Amino acid sequence: MDASDIRWFHTIDLGGGVVTAGEDDSPRKLTWLHLPADLRGKTVLDVGAWDGFFSFECERRGAERVVAVDPECWNPPAWGDRGWGTRQGFDFAHAALGSKVEPVELGSIEEIDTLGTFDVVLFLGVLYHLPDPLPLLEKVSAAARELLVLETHADLQGLRRPAMAYYPGAEVDGDESNWWGPNPALLQALLRGHGFERVDVVHRDPLARRVARAVRRGGRYRIGQGRVVVHAARATR
Repeated sequence: MDASDIRWFHTIDLGGGVVTAGEDDSPRKLTWLHLPADLRGKTVLDVGAWDGFFSFECERRGAERVVAVDPECWNPPAWGDRGWGTRQGFDFAHAALGSKVEPVELGSIEEIDTLGTFDVVLFLGVLYHLPDPLPLLEKVSAAARELLVLETHADLQGLRRPAMAYYPGAEVDGDESNWWGPNPALLQALLRGHGFERVDVVHRDPLARRVARAVRRGGRYRIGQGRVVVHAARATR
């Protein structure tokens, strides 16, 4: 088997001129996240790792230990052909990179509270796929000793009041697994409620910002959908 036999979500440079044909522009998304450049001595938990791009990136930045979990993707049955919705891509990349990232099998994503705590927790592209996201957000927050990096689809960005849009059907990108669109104000309020002293929005889609401004000015736009990245940090002691 080679990389071309797998249907990839992440775009991963495996070395030797081989780059996986991912459906996600992972290197571009990495620029949004503003991950710490130096993770030496840190432990990292990647919740929703899929093919592992961000797990491997944290390892490359010197993390002492990286744990990757994605029961919704890795547990059978597969979602499609060529390993789509399985751990096949992660395992292939793990071997190709000679990685020491630790994949952990969980029965469900709700079991992350069995893994203990980590200096840094990544919660990327998961929240809006959950029918009931708030209990898991609480568990993810509790797992982060220093920093939680949360990336999600967002909505209602023209509202200063904390709010979240609910999608009862395949309303966003024709995908029935897209349930929610929280706005940044809600994410900040929830994370402060989970004990983070500083919560910063470090990325918003430029289009969503323009739409949000139009809403505030009484323009014709009524939604502010896009991707948002939030950093939630504990006080350093």
